[in-house]
Amino acid sequence: MGRTAAILAVVTLVALVPVPAQADGYVPISGSGSTWSQNALDQWRKNVANNYGMTVNYSGTGSSAGRNDFINQTVDFAVSEIPFQSQPEDNSPPENPTSGYAYMPIVAGGTSLMYNLKIGGKRVTNLRLSGEVITKIFAGQIAKWNDPAIQADNPALAMPDVSITPVYRSDGSGTSAQFTLWMSKQFGSIWTYGMRSQFPQVTDAFKGQNGSLGVAGYVSQNYGEGAITYVEYSYAMKSGFPVVKMLNNAGYYVEPTYQSVAVALMSAQINNDLTQNLDGVYNSNDPRAYPMSSYSYMIVPTETNKVFTPEKGRTLSRFATYMLCEGQQQASALGYSPLPMNLVQAGSDVLKRIPGTEGGVDFNNCNNPTFKPGDSPENNQLALTAPAPPECDRKGATQCVEGTGGAQEETPTTGTGGVSGGANSADAAAGTAGTTGGGTDAGAAGTAPRTTGGTAADPVYDANGNLVSAAAGGTSAAVSAPFSLAENGWGTPQIIMLAAGLLVVAAILIPPVVGRRSRGGKRSL
Repeated sequence: MGRTAAILAVVTLVALVPVPAQADGYVPISGSGSTWSQNALDQWRKNVANNYGMTVNYSGTGSSAGRNDFINQTVDFAVSEIPFQSQPEDNSPPENPTSGYAYMPIVAGGTSLMYNLKIGGKRVTNLRLSGEVITKIFAGQIAKWNDPAIQADNPALAMPDVSITPVYRSDGSGTSAQFTLWMSKQFGSIWTYGMRSQFPQVTDAFKGQNGSLGVAGYVSQNYGEGAITYVEYSYAMKSGFPVVKMLNNAGYYVEPTYQSVAVALMSAQINNDLTQNLDGVYNSNDPRAYPMSSYSYMIVPTETNKVFTPEKGRTLSRFATYMLCEGQQQASALGYSPLPMNLVQAGSDVLKRIPGTEGGVDFNNCNNPTFKPGDSPENNQLALTAPAPPECDRKGATQCVEGTGGAQEETPTTGTGGVSGGANSADAAAGTAGTTGGGTDAGAAGTAPRTTGGTAADPVYDANGNLVSAAAGGTSAAVSAPFSLAENGWGTPQIIMLAAGLLVVAAILIPPVVGRRSRGGKRSL
């Protein structure tokens, strides 16, 4: 009887194993475009594959390529940081889709300035720059890290006599467009090229690389010392490198964390087509705001076309609903900022226009971390709880020592007067053994930094930024793949493991019982 009960228990457990929702009519869909958003998209694609049996293919070819793929109807959706361009800067034909479409916000974030700089052999992790200095670097007007304007932003660092290598996107990029739009709006007398998806090679010192992986890859290599690039904050986090703290309109140097982006985007204006006007973001007077904050769009069909069907619309609407709600919970861990309620509401309206849609967002069951059921759209839980910047990040004679981006645990570099990254009295007291001019690190603060860079799975790029191979041991390498976060709840791998375990138990218990019953049956004959 005991064996029989065990068998029944095994059968019952198998029956109770949670099974992921089947495809149930979810046909595969495909998209292309932004690398700025790709780390988030790739995580979400993995999640819906595990949870819903859904196949969403995506190719990070750059925003310009994605928009063109959508126009040519070779993909079901595109992702871009800027809308279709009626007057492309390369004099190519206007970007005019021939079937209906809409822009749907999918994730917010900060365009960061990732850099590779050392003083006395130690990596700088607490660099600060004003917007004017950033613009002059990428306009080719500042060429050395010890330029007086950079030194003025960093009173606690003895800036080294090292050439600056600005690294830009060589492909058509929404990131380039957002960055150049900000420079042209804020410092038009310095950046005279206007908004450009195709970033120009301003001088011979500039290095062009393809995609976010390419620019992050170049900067994170050993030969990338002295380099700086503009890239989504997520890539700097993944590659273990720091980002610039950028001076905002309130006089504080701020890092593009998910909270500082949330605060900044409270000043964004949303156009009727859901595209963004960021003038208020650039000039926010909130001391917590990161000036170069924005959000990315998914371009979705509102009509069927030669590739897009109502069946695909059902899949796309379900995937988009997941992104707007549940997926936003992972945004901050991936280096992004979750969408606020007003953008989710706007996205919900877009969902209702997709052919074959499953409908809009159920706001009572939308697990987005920026709002709760019953909240007003003007509220943003992240912005309401965002901390004020420390006083050492106020423009002036002090400078915070903490690292940024993916280099949070590294020790900041030696500064003037022996100060290790900071200019307050405690730092100065700890820095009695330091030297000026980028010497050895100071006193007790001069501990060794943690190792940054990649693993054996990371790619290796040559000095021109071309992919060579997987990294050999010890090479500081680029971002090789998007983040992969742990799943909440049951996914396919967990179910397979449990089912396999139950089958093993069944294999052990069932044969002896069956054998005894067989022998018992023979005795009774």
